[in-house]
Amino acid sequence: MFVLSNFLMAVASILDFVLTALYWLIIIRALISWVSPDPFNPVVQFLYKTTDPILNPIRKLLPVSLKFGIDLSPIIAFLAIIFLKTFLVNTLNDLAMRIKFG
Repeated sequence: MFVLSNFLMAVASILDFVLTALYWLIIIRALISWVSPDPFNPVVQFLYKTTDPILNPIRKLLPVSLKFGIDLSPIIAFLAIIFLKTFLVNTLNDLAMRIKFG
């Protein structure tokens, strides 16, 4: 059973890393949006390509009454990331420990 335990801990670690990286990419994108960057810049294109799959579905789900000039999708994405980090990653780690130590 130690193999399953180690596998779950590895999945939790990778998920934690990916969620943290995504968190920082969204923060950087939100900060860059304040200065209207050059859309042909490779860094800006990378930020858009990595964060659009997360932010666009959130934007589509927001009601029109909440769209008053401020993009709230990064805030909702932050809350989802924090929830996933505190619930899913911790649950995977706890499950791995229970399997490992009985």
